[in-house]
Amino acid sequence: MPAPHDPQSGRAARDARDRLPRDAHRGQPTLRDVAERAGVSAMTASRVLRDDPQVLPATRARVRAAADALGYRPNEVARSLRLGRGTGLVGLVVTNLANPFYSRLALGVDSVVGEHGLKTVIGNTGQDLDAERELVADLVARRVDGIIAVPAGADQRHLAAAVADGVPVVLASRPPEGFAADCVLVDDFGGARAATARLLERGHRRIGFLGSPPAVHTGTERLRGYAAALAEAGFALDTRLVRQGQTEPRQATRAAAEFLALPTPPTALFCSNNRNTIGAFRALRDAGVGGGGADVALAGFDDFELADALGLPLTLVAYDSDELGRAAGRLLADRLHDRAAPTGPREIVVPTHLVEYGM
Repeated sequence: MPAPHDPQSGRAARDARDRLPRDAHRGQPTLRDVAERAGVSAMTASRVLRDDPQVLPATRARVRAAADALGYRPNEVARSLRLGRGTGLVGLVVTNLANPFYSRLALGVDSVVGEHGLKTVIGNTGQDLDAERELVADLVARRVDGIIAVPAGADQRHLAAAVADGVPVVLASRPPEGFAADCVLVDDFGGARAATARLLERGHRRIGFLGSPPAVHTGTERLRGYAAALAEAGFALDTRLVRQGQTEPRQATRAAAEFLALPTPPTALFCSNNRNTIGAFRALRDAGVGGGGADVALAGFDDFELADALGLPLTLVAYDSDELGRAAGRLLADRLHDRAAPTGPREIVVPTHLVEYGM
């Protein structure tokens, strides 16, 4: 038989609990904590923190002093949801934060959405589709106002589901597959064709290609541009000189070393992104290129810091990766401010140009 309830013992237990340090029985200080410290009601404390001009100055001062002393921060997410507004958060989903391209993209996004009072939450998928699905589902569950994503592959049903749930989605660097969404792309085909054509102009006929996994849109478009330049010069694509699937420099180094070990090695390499270019440079350095080894020209997509210090001739396809992020941020901000217009999906293509070092 349970013991009879003793009101006095319950009150004593509550008093003992309240004498504990705040962190011992709950997390961050609450609005009620602020009100109790200031000696006002919770309603009055709320009015002060909402900058209600009807509250007396002395009361405002007491409440704000109490909030500062306790380190109180309002739960903006809960407050926004109560008021029927968004959370003020934008999810940015990228595939490889180790790649400097994505840091520049993130800076571009953040610079634009910040002007609209939004904050960016960045998630890294590691080029893993399952991780991307989980990340997008988590962002939707957390009620982000919108998502900017660099998809890991062609299966984008989870992004389509987010759009169906009313979350605006903008894709960067890769187009939508199977659903309508705004996107910002780089001129991958044109840039790769121009860089390969430049190598051909210099007399190279055996040009190796180092690229991303075939499922990656940028890699396939850059391979297509490479092949188009060869065809326009009257040369067929030699699949023995194509290596795809490298996502990290060490993988590209191995692939480039395999090229250099061929009985008739290529006299030039075209790399579809900065990670492959860095890996290829290491293979050339190890083989003595630029020193005692045979000369092999190097070209790649994506300019990168210290490219001018590598000490060998280098042709790079450059573009403004910050602008890629800024354009994606502008597209999303447009959707958030007026979801009814424009009605159709928009596509922006960021142009490329060639830069040359050590020529």
